[in-house]
Amino acid sequence: MIQGDQESIVYGCIKDSSSLTGGSERRRVNREAILALPGADEWPFLCRDMFSTPTIKVKQSQYQTDVIHFGASYRAVEYEWDLWIQKFEELLRSMYWVSATVHLETELSGTHSFTWEAAGLYHEPGCGDMQVRCEWTQEGRVSM
Repeated sequence: MIQGDQESIVYGCIKDSSSLTGGSERRRVNREAILALPGADEWPFLCRDMFSTPTIKVKQSQYQTDVIHFGASYRAVEYEWDLWIQKFEELLRSMYWVSATVHLETELSGTHSFTWEAAGLYHEPGCGDMQVRCEWTQEGRVSM
């Protein structure tokens, strides 16, 4: 890394319950929401290449949670963090999910964890009911 550059790492997951009615339809809607993202986006970007989605057809198993995970490295994304969060919440509005977590690791201000939880059993596409909580951790200390 070039001296003076501040690297930020963003990673996390979006969880949905596959045990709820319409599991394969829910997976299809979520997959389409991810695929609708641009291949590359303007700063601060949120693009489909940073996401991994479960297959649409999943064999019956003991697992009841679909996990879509994501991650990317940025140059000092914390300075444009409000825009990144806005784009992420736009994506969440178009998906089925139970909870979502984003971790932001920064060189200067530690690690921040953001958690969204559906107001009911799950969030439906187009529904605006989302609750977010932020937790900041630095050198073993936790703040809320």
